[in-house]
Amino acid sequence: MRNPLKFIQEVKQEAFKITWPTKKDTMTGALMVFGLASVAALFFLLLDQILRFLLNIILTINI
Repeated sequence: MRNPLKFIQEVKQEAFKITWPTKKDTMTGALMVFGLASVAALFFLLLDQILRFLLNIILTINI
């Protein structure tokens, strides 16, 4: 890095090339994250209830 001024100018040029997502893209992504997190939460809730039910059956049979 021999010329810090040239480096700063190149960084500035690259910074102007950044394209930020639109509001629609951001909302779509946020809704997808919320939806997938909700599906995962429901799945694990259902799995937990099934395993708890089966464990209660096994424990009552052994007693």
